[in-house]
Amino acid sequence: MSDRPPGSGLLGPADIRELAGALGVRPTKQFGQNFVIDANTVRRIVRTAEVRPDDTVVEIGPGLGSLTLALLETAARVVAVEIDPVLARHLPATVAARLPDRADRFELVHADAMTVTGLPGPPPTALVANLPYNVSVPVLLHMLQTFPSIERTLVMVQSEVADRLAARPGGKVYGVPSVKAAWYADVRRAGAIGRNVFWPAPNVDSGLVSLVRREPPATTATREEVFAVVDAAFAQRRKTLRAALAAWAGSPAAAEDALAAAGVDPKARGEALDIERFARIAECRPPA
Repeated sequence: MSDRPPGSGLLGPADIRELAGALGVRPTKQFGQNFVIDANTVRRIVRTAEVRPDDTVVEIGPGLGSLTLALLETAARVVAVEIDPVLARHLPATVAARLPDRADRFELVHADAMTVTGLPGPPPTALVANLPYNVSVPVLLHMLQTFPSIERTLVMVQSEVADRLAARPGGKVYGVPSVKAAWYADVRRAGAIGRNVFWPAPNVDSGLVSLVRREPPATTATREEVFAVVDAAFAQRRKTLRAALAAWAGSPAAAEDALAAAGVDPKARGEALDIERFARIAECRPPA
């Protein structure tokens, strides 16, 4: 065990700017980069994520390493997936310099998280990340689908996205992200993050979302079949399900029959249904 005082290896605002300057790095919109510069914020994220000493944590978009270092103080192992080649090349050196006694617990994967299908070492048990805002939902859903060993997830995303992910049926922001996330996990808002903890400061607020893995709904339909119903229902969310699912079912009448068989009012809209109801509709799709 190191005698390093807790938190002394973490990065502050001056450290972040010094590192960025040394690497010639400027945060880019292409990769949706906003670097966390506040050590208290990354400690809070690790606490909220309930990272345990036996966890293997996967982190997406580690950037200069603010959250990575905080995760390494607690987790058994951290695997970070970074798309930016400059950041990917230098992050292991930052870890070795700041937390030398824990550098062997860290591994960097230089890849696009949207295309990752495997990770080195033991299967990840937790996902903790400051997700790039421009791809946050597809990255999150891809990781949950690809790595069923992930039991707990805590992600920082744009506040409006956090609201959508955690929304319940009947709400104005309930939609495709809400339903698909619910296939994998129990989802809830887990706090707000101010703009001043980032460099550069984004022009949007941020929120934390907690996802605790649960079994998908009991259904004879596949995930792909259920998600096809979800996509169709919200493609024209102001339409009734009878109209919105007409193409999916083959005709408005066939959609009405499928909905009736599923016990769903054909005049209802997608925003009224939970994931279990969508699964039931998928089971009742008429033969092609």
